[in-house]
Amino acid sequence: MEKTYRPRDIEQRHYQRWEANNWFAPSGEGESYCIVIPPPNVTGTLHMGHAFQDTIMDTLTRYQRMMGRNTLWQPGTDHAGIATQMVVERQLNAEGTSRVDLGRDAFVERVWQWKKESGGQISQQLRRMGASVDWSRECFTMDAELSRAVTRVFVSLYDEGLIYRGKRLVNWDPVLHTALSDLEVLQEDEPGHLWHFRYPLVDGTGHLVVATTRPETMLGDSAVAVHPDDDRYKALIGKEIELPIVGRHIPIVADDYVDPEFGTGCVKITPAHDFNDYEVGLRHDLPQYNIFDDDAAINETAPQDYRGLDRYAAREKIVADLDALGLLDNVEDYNRKVPRGDRSGEIVEPYLTDQWYVKIKPLADPAIEAVESGRIRFVPETWTKTYYDWMYNIQDWCISRQLWWGHRIPAWYDDAGNIYVGDTEQDVREKHGLAPAVSLRQDEDVLDTWFSSALWPFSTMGWPDQTDSLKTFYPGNVLVTGFDIIFFWVARMIMMGLKFAGDVPFHEVYIHGLIRDQDGQKMSKSKGNVLDPLDLIDGVDLDTLLTKRTRGLMQPHLQPKIEKATRKQFPEGIDEYGADALRFTFAALATTGRDIRFDLGRIEGYKNFCNKLWNAARYTHMNTTESSEAKPEFSHADRWIRSRLRRTINTVHEQFGRYRLDLASQAMYDFTWHEFCDWYLELSKPVLQSDEASAAQKEGARQTLIMVLEALLRLLHPIMPFITEEIWQQTRLRAGLEGETIMLRPYPRTEEFADDPDAESDIDWVRQFILGVRQIRGEMDISPGKGLPVILQNATPADKARAERHVALLNRVGRVESVRLLSTSEEAPPSATALLGDMRLLVPMKGLIDVTAERARLGKQTDKVRADLAKAQSKLGNERFVSNAPAAVVEQEKQRVIDFERQLAQLAEQLEKLDALS
Repeated sequence: MEKTYRPRDIEQRHYQRWEANNWFAPSGEGESYCIVIPPPNVTGTLHMGHAFQDTIMDTLTRYQRMMGRNTLWQPGTDHAGIATQMVVERQLNAEGTSRVDLGRDAFVERVWQWKKESGGQISQQLRRMGASVDWSRECFTMDAELSRAVTRVFVSLYDEGLIYRGKRLVNWDPVLHTALSDLEVLQEDEPGHLWHFRYPLVDGTGHLVVATTRPETMLGDSAVAVHPDDDRYKALIGKEIELPIVGRHIPIVADDYVDPEFGTGCVKITPAHDFNDYEVGLRHDLPQYNIFDDDAAINETAPQDYRGLDRYAAREKIVADLDALGLLDNVEDYNRKVPRGDRSGEIVEPYLTDQWYVKIKPLADPAIEAVESGRIRFVPETWTKTYYDWMYNIQDWCISRQLWWGHRIPAWYDDAGNIYVGDTEQDVREKHGLAPAVSLRQDEDVLDTWFSSALWPFSTMGWPDQTDSLKTFYPGNVLVTGFDIIFFWVARMIMMGLKFAGDVPFHEVYIHGLIRDQDGQKMSKSKGNVLDPLDLIDGVDLDTLLTKRTRGLMQPHLQPKIEKATRKQFPEGIDEYGADALRFTFAALATTGRDIRFDLGRIEGYKNFCNKLWNAARYTHMNTTESSEAKPEFSHADRWIRSRLRRTINTVHEQFGRYRLDLASQAMYDFTWHEFCDWYLELSKPVLQSDEASAAQKEGARQTLIMVLEALLRLLHPIMPFITEEIWQQTRLRAGLEGETIMLRPYPRTEEFADDPDAESDIDWVRQFILGVRQIRGEMDISPGKGLPVILQNATPADKARAERHVALLNRVGRVESVRLLSTSEEAPPSATALLGDMRLLVPMKGLIDVTAERARLGKQTDKVRADLAKAQSKLGNERFVSNAPAAVVEQEKQRVIDFERQLAQLAEQLEKLDALS
């Protein structure tokens, strides 16, 4: 093995070999196990959320593959309607043309060309993470076979009366000219104003004051609402208002939606331009006045003076006109949630337009029952309530989008406006007996991307054909996803799977948290805190990092702030950590919490863990080059590490079964670092490097080293595939193993190693003994290499027997030169002391240290700690500091006082021991 572990030297080499040998494909043997990947956008690049989620899925897949399951991790990408169309439209704009200039067919062909040349970058990046998906089955939601499934589902639902076309309120993007799903709308607080207007009563007896953040929408008002129990307005319910500027008479209605405590308790109702108002309008049968066109400009239904004005120009004019009429009561500053399209960045408008909808309630009821009956289980269980909350209050699903890229809706219209739905135009003509002379035009809209995504678990398996893949891998075992798309994707997959594939799409839904930065902030371009997983794997210099973080910034004024923060956090760029260290970090962070803080200190620690494993393997290989014909004799240390590995294997299996990758990785880490590396390797040296050990004992240590290392590599492999493959390839010959790759070896089972409580008890005693001696060395500043005599006080016969049995270990590992028992009649000499159960370890101090020099050293240390303590106490005694400093800083200072007082007590105890030697 190379002396130094270098991830870049091994990772791509091993991945290419795995893929070339088709080792990611299902084996065809054993019980089936399937995970479908949440398909990333074809326009996307790997971000921390992807990397985290894919690490979880790959770990589970590799674990189940090694457990002998017929394992499929199904890959693929989503066509990402809006995102992809925008990418190609920007290219056309740069060329001085547009999609309109090209025409629909040519534009769609251009998108396919872009997909062929530039799409799928994320698939290559997934390979860098070690994802063991079956690339031979990679799917794309616009593939012909998947598109056939989409059409079949649409036609079936329409024929059953579960898809309909209607005029309803949607999120409308006035730049992209399409409806958006709620997931495609970002709601953020922005400063604005709240305008208060006077609306006169028709009978001339007064007015009501209403407040709005969008004055332009008053042109579409059809009522004013008050709470039915609000005594201020009870007498006015049923009367009419004369809508200023417009002149329309509108009623005063009573509705529980109104909050009497907000503003004046009077709310203007605009059913065509507000989602809550839309519901109020339905309850009171109010007319819907649509005042916008597709560009969010004022349309022809408004008074002449406002037609054609942009919504914000109309806002200014309306406020000015109402002010001139004496109807502007007041204006106040007001922060409100502003909805913006996640792609265009433009403020979206609730807009009344004709769209296609799925009648969702008949599909939702079976999906609710599937969870209630336990056929689907959420992990953690707490997310079940979130699922129910949404499903019990589910609304019909708007599935049409005004785009050109996507699955075009399979509906045709004749000249009279009649709608015909079928797989193709020819199918429609045959189905409805339409002659060739009847002119038909296809609907211009495409389906919401989530519609095809909802079919992903079975469309990727060949449905509607009853394929072998569908029979073998549907339903899948688990879906791994974030909590933010439980509504938009998880629930819809369950509904569609039950409806069309005849069963739930998966049996468990593992919901993970969202990756945030070290301060708990969302990672975003504008915050300048985005981390690229590939930068963590390969490393990146500062200049490149600055360029990546500021390129394409939508708010250029933030650039200096982002550059300053980046230079402070990464003065020399980001180090190379490798994929295994990143993956282990993600596994260790996979707790049950909603938010997961990614701290670079963790990945630094796990890079050190990789180095530790590498060095342990080198030690093992160097000490197992020889072999002996002697029958191996296993020492207590050999038996101890095997028994400890057995317990670790058991824990890992248990935690994998609970989807607690954090606890599984912790068990692996603790065993590898603290037991195998820190202790067993040291305990093996007195045998392997001693002339006194027999050939049988040496062979026992050699076999234990190689067997434990090989099993440990298999244990770690699902989380750390690259380094374990590299070491295993060089270990398997020594272990006499067959096979070409570790990924196809059996996962360790407890039966491989014996449970040995006696050996564990003995070696635990040895470890505590050595740690006690090391504690004394540290406290008394005694050189680690100096041999120490140890006296045992209150020792039991078992302690005596263990001391005699393990004298070689105590001598070589603990640097203990002698051990004797203190007789009951003997007085203990002045000694440094450590406890081992009820027994005391005494190290006589006489002659071991220079008392004068040690007293001087401890005196200086005491003076320094006293000064630090006084400084901290002074800060806490300063009322201004306690009042103004952040609570965390004050708490930190209090902890420092506690630490300094503890240090002083320890120093005083050590000085007291020195006094006994004088």
